[in-house]
Amino acid sequence: MASRKETGSGHQRAAPAQRRPRLTTGQAGGTVTRANTAGETGRSEAGMLGIYLNDHLAGATAGTELAHRMARSHGDEQDSSTLRRLAAEVGQDRAALLDIMAALGIKVRRYKVGAAWIGEKAGRLKFNGRLFTRSPLSDLEELELLRLGVEGKAAGWRTLRSVADSDPRLDPARLDELIARARRQADVLEDLRVAAASQVAGVP
Repeated sequence: MASRKETGSGHQRAAPAQRRPRLTTGQAGGTVTRANTAGETGRSEAGMLGIYLNDHLAGATAGTELAHRMARSHGDEQDSSTLRRLAAEVGQDRAALLDIMAALGIKVRRYKVGAAWIGEKAGRLKFNGRLFTRSPLSDLEELELLRLGVEGKAAGWRTLRSVADSDPRLDPARLDELIARARRQADVLEDLRVAAASQVAGVP
């Protein structure tokens, strides 16, 4: 009989065998790993897109409120008419984003939308050089803010357009239309901004 090595406290135990990762067997008889890496990656990407689109929806909410307020408060009748048309388009763009989110199965985060709405209202309290009335500076700052929002919206449409190449739930032609409309909106706002800047330069 083979001899056993002894220590001062008793027999020496053999080292336990290393445990191998547990595997499960699929219904078709194939062996698969426990972690579904591809599925987790897909869920992570969908989650990031949801955050991204909800951020854009918050911006669209604030932009819609701002555009309608500018149309109501602008002194020049011709510019006011232009802003009313623009405000209507901005509202339609927000509705289009909601339709896209629904098609992608992305839930609307109401708290982000509400925070954007409150933020737009709070933004009205900023100083403009006059205590109780609007000034040319108000028009300039709001036009610049709205133009920045339109540029951000256009970037969002371009992102979705790239996704549309591999996702049949998105309509590439519709996104192309939204991208083109955002370009037109940015051009209109730039013309208005330049006019407002010239008024600011001439007002002490």
